Amino acid sequence: MQNSFSFSSLLRLSGGHTREISTAGSSANSKVLLALRSPALVGRNNFLRAAAGTAIPNKPAIRNWLAQANLLKRFSSTLASDTVVVDGAAESLKSRSGPKRRTVDAPIVGYWTLFCASMVFGIIVWGGLTRLTESGLSIVEWAPITGAKLPTSDEQWESEFEKYKQFPEYHKVHIGITLDDFKKIYFMEWFHRNIGRLFGIVYLVPAAYFVSKGMVTRAGMAKIGGLGLLLLGQGAMGWYMVASGLEKELGERPDAVPRVSQYRLTSHLSLAYLLYAGLSLYGWNVFRANRLARNKIANPETLRALMLKPSIVSYRRKITAATLLVGTTCLSGAMVAGLDAGLYYNEFPTMGEGLTPPLIDLWNVFYARGKPETDMWRNLTENPVT
Repeated sequence: MQNSFSFSSLLRLSGGHTREISTAGSSANSKVLLALRSPALVGRNNFLRAAAGTAIPNKPAIRNWLAQANLLKRFSSTLASDTVVVDGAAESLKSRSGPKRRTVDAPIVGYWTLFCASMVFGIIVWGGLTRLTESGLSIVEWAPITGAKLPTSDEQWESEFEKYKQFPEYHKVHIGITLDDFKKIYFMEWFHRNIGRLFGIVYLVPAAYFVSKGMVTRAGMAKIGGLGLLLLGQGAMGWYMVASGLEKELGERPDAVPRVSQYRLTSHLSLAYLLYAGLSLYGWNVFRANRLARNKIANPETLRALMLKPSIVSYRRKITAATLLVGTTCLSGAMVAGLDAGLYYNEFPTMGEGLTPPLIDLWNVFYARGKPETDMWRNLTENPVT
């Protein structure tokens, strides 16, 4: 004979939110007291609607019933140490050791990641200005800690200026630049690097706090860790890019122009875009998960069905394709900037005598580096005209 159960100890998990539901069992009109944990994590209304009027039999069937209601996954961590009442007799369930798992990240994590994304956007914009003013090679040393301080005395400025004079850009680009002009380009690069340093602090310190306080899920920890590695890689790529423009060979070759590698510049910008996109998507997903958990999205099943309609699916695919096209255009722009290719034609929409340059300029054997049989493809990435 089946017995009716009541989750009396779930009152401890519910924070005081309870509701009585009549069920049918061996004893007439027995009451099952359901106390639901934190509506923000469980979704109390959905569970109560699913449970209303349903008899809950013995313990093995409880888990089967919850699985049929598609709620076992959410409750697996909260059914740890319950007391089940069988016809007035208390029976202790086996308690599980270890802390309870969080099911969604805290909302503040979403605000934090979106703020970090806005900082990345600002760094990208300032980086573009640094490139336009040809300031990126003004600081010739990689000093992550000591480089944060801006020179203040005349002696310090003279020292930095003398270091700069030892590299090709001073002799081929900023020929005869004065100390006052050097201070201007130096500040542009210094500020760009210091925004990056500040971003590292704004990201890493709160990340450590949120993880230590259990405010993120296990999946959230993995995302935060991945974005942190991307941040460190972005900083390393930044110096790797600058180093390519400081090579002494650029000063020894008469035809060479001191500038950073277009490949490394594109990689540097690509990592920045990935970091921005990752932080933005993570932040908005945190907000969406919290709204779902708190039942603040009306008719979620209707919304889910709408998202599966063929017309909506087709629209989303087109948006994805457009996003990829925009991203490709941005990265090709980095290649153009790295080669100074935008300076080759000063008219629009024509390029020379037509809408496209002459074929001999687009596909020139010069860029094959002496191997026209195999390396003509270099025109795609090294020929400014192409």
